[in-house]
Amino acid sequence: MTIRQRLRRVPGARAAWHSCKRVAGRVSGLATPSFDHADPETALRMGYDVLLARRPDPIGTADYLPRLRSGELDNREFLWILRESEEFNRWPSFGESIHAGRRQFIRSLPKADRILDLGGSARDAVEGAMVAMGYPYPFKELVIVDLPDEDRHELYRTQRRPDEVDTPLGVVRHRYHTMTDLSDYDDSSFDLVYSGQTIEHVTRAEGSSVFSQVHRVLRPDGYFALDTPNARVTRIQQEEFIDPDHKVEYQLHELVAMAVDNGFEVLETKGLNYAARCVAAGKFDEEDVTANSGLFAEAADCYILCLLLRKPQ
Repeated sequence: MTIRQRLRRVPGARAAWHSCKRVAGRVSGLATPSFDHADPETALRMGYDVLLARRPDPIGTADYLPRLRSGELDNREFLWILRESEEFNRWPSFGESIHAGRRQFIRSLPKADRILDLGGSARDAVEGAMVAMGYPYPFKELVIVDLPDEDRHELYRTQRRPDEVDTPLGVVRHRYHTMTDLSDYDDSSFDLVYSGQTIEHVTRAEGSSVFSQVHRVLRPDGYFALDTPNARVTRIQQEEFIDPDHKVEYQLHELVAMAVDNGFEVLETKGLNYAARCVAAGKFDEEDVTANSGLFAEAADCYILCLLLRKPQ
């Protein structure tokens, strides 16, 4: 099964998105006045049951219960200790761990007034992937470019979104056309362009054209951020592309060369889901890559490549 069949869609992965909502619901649902004032035994039991899906073990009980009883920990502090534990953050599936890393990458992107998101519609969120996955800053306009439904691979077909959606961060507008033609957008008209899991869906020549056109529509000092599967790792996972709709899967040096050739300055190269042990062994280990979720500096050894580029003055 390919990563896209697991996720069904990236960005906007259905299973991962619902998992993230469940996680947020667990924490926010517990952090209520009634929980805050629960007796120590009840708080201990509820925290373990909801966040870790098990009963308190003897070691945890011996550690937390006396501290809750004495007031050293209040109920909410105990809750967040569990939330930061290794057990809670052990991802149940490969797709969910990747989705979590992509959320981290999106939250790290620069603040921007006008944003162009290439391929950024989301199956479960009319506001699009960037907003749904946690982009934190207010904006004046976010334009999402995506293919019309009839032109998409069957894996990614969804209902047409409203042309305009008001969100707490700003207005989101949906435009339906190929990312390989940005001629409708003026020179220097965007502060940030994001391409999340899209550049691999066009040919190398088209990809270079996308870089060139993004350079044109960005203002000087504007940013281009993208993430895409790392062929150095995916070719260990399987010989063919990990998605039937992919045209190319890049290695880090190829993406960096394409960026530089099209006039960009490379600010950051990072990766998601560290896979160095797989690379060294020449054998893919899904459990190991799943466990190594997050954003890493050693991009070339990660399952997903993340680049942050800038258009120079």
